[in-house]
Amino acid sequence: MNENNENSAMNNSNEQNIKELLQIRRDKLYYLQQNNKDPFEITVCNRTAYNKQIVESFEKFENKNVIIAGRIMSWRDMGKACFIDVLDGTGRIQVYIKINDVGETLYNELSRWDIGDIICVDGFVFKTRRGEISIHAQKLTLLAKSLLPLPDKFHGLKDTDLRYRQRYVDLIVNPDVKDTFVKRSIIIRTIRNYLDNKGFIEVETPILNTIAGGAAARPFITHHNTLNMDLYLRIAPELYLKRLIVGGMEKVYEIGRLFRNEGMDIKHNPEFTSIELYEAYVDYNSMMEYTENIIYECAKAIGDSNIINYQGEKINLSKPFKRITMIDAVKEATGIDFAEFIGDDAKALKVAKQFGFETNGKNTWGEILNLTFEEKVEETLVQPTFIYDYPVEVSPLTKRKKDNPRLVERFELFITRREMANAYSELNDPIDQRERFSHQMKLREAGDDEANLIDEDFIRALEYGMPPTGGLGIGIDRLVMLLTDSASIRDVLLFPTIKPKE
Repeated sequence: MNENNENSAMNNSNEQNIKELLQIRRDKLYYLQQNNKDPFEITVCNRTAYNKQIVESFEKFENKNVIIAGRIMSWRDMGKACFIDVLDGTGRIQVYIKINDVGETLYNELSRWDIGDIICVDGFVFKTRRGEISIHAQKLTLLAKSLLPLPDKFHGLKDTDLRYRQRYVDLIVNPDVKDTFVKRSIIIRTIRNYLDNKGFIEVETPILNTIAGGAAARPFITHHNTLNMDLYLRIAPELYLKRLIVGGMEKVYEIGRLFRNEGMDIKHNPEFTSIELYEAYVDYNSMMEYTENIIYECAKAIGDSNIINYQGEKINLSKPFKRITMIDAVKEATGIDFAEFIGDDAKALKVAKQFGFETNGKNTWGEILNLTFEEKVEETLVQPTFIYDYPVEVSPLTKRKKDNPRLVERFELFITRREMANAYSELNDPIDQRERFSHQMKLREAGDDEANLIDEDFIRALEYGMPPTGGLGIGIDRLVMLLTDSASIRDVLLFPTIKPKE
């Protein structure tokens, strides 16, 4: 084998080195093909065990014959014998290869094999003198030739941009990466199981929408040639799911992709995954309980404690979470009590000027309350905190509070200074809903391209009658970030959006 030479080349990695190594490996493949040993003609390996099974249940497998399959990750020559490490989907295991057992012809052929090649191993399980569980090979088969060298075992794949662009290599050489995505799968499965056990029905709603509704966001626009009309990639499934509530499906949820044509940073990707759920005859207080329970169950499913570490900070996910109104949270942080001048836009504008906020001179009391919260409070919310009772101006789909129509029954959950969930007591008054949409259209005409469009069919659905309903949305990616201690949303997306290289 030429592991040392390849590592040297990778340490001084440049395009010329890669081309040279590629040509060397192609020559090896050509030799094998010319000698009727083309690995790509083999279609199956009758695997009987996985590496993790063998390691964890050694007593069951000791001295038994097994067939495993995986990728060669290291190679240690010892003359007429060698050791290799083979990686499958469950982990690594050592394989011992001896010329007397596999035959001189095959053993000599191993000079055409490389780290990264995918092989099938038939042999018996034993423990080396050093106590390492291994497989003593009796038969070997090359299943696929790796033409490009993996990053060397000492340096790995550290370039963050390259890791995201070549996630397939990242998964091979960085074991923790795969663990993150295994946990992601467990989290989503846990959410599904929890809601299914509560009597919810999982549904699917359109991704191509005629109107971009259900959230304040800039959509992606595409064109349908046959219909000769523009369509929008959905920014939220909310309006469709509430149509189902109208239709009598009283507990529904959807887990799926949303698309927003906005900025990108460690918390935002143009396409992301969320769950939205709706239940008839309950309000936002029930949604708070669902939120606590879902996060608690997910934390329990992937760890033993509800005290987790996130980027150096200890976060307590024990129930119940802190609950505080937006007005009281702003008062605690700034000393200003917006409750003392509810509806007084002029006084609110003075507060905005005091803090140096940019306004257009026409902002309302509610808009400035929300702006003050975003600027002065949000960055202080490290432990799980429900902020509830939002101003009506920033909540066009939410039921007003009976005792204060300037506020609505809405909450957002914040953990580690970022929004994790958003929920309402859903607005079910079609007359009020039309007025809210009309206000949103005025904002759009004034230049706000994230304002909601009027959805006439949704208003028609409300006119048939929608029961009191609670609705909740949770960002799956941010939840996975929190529970896997991942700094960036790109770390929890297998294939994040990245600008192509020239």
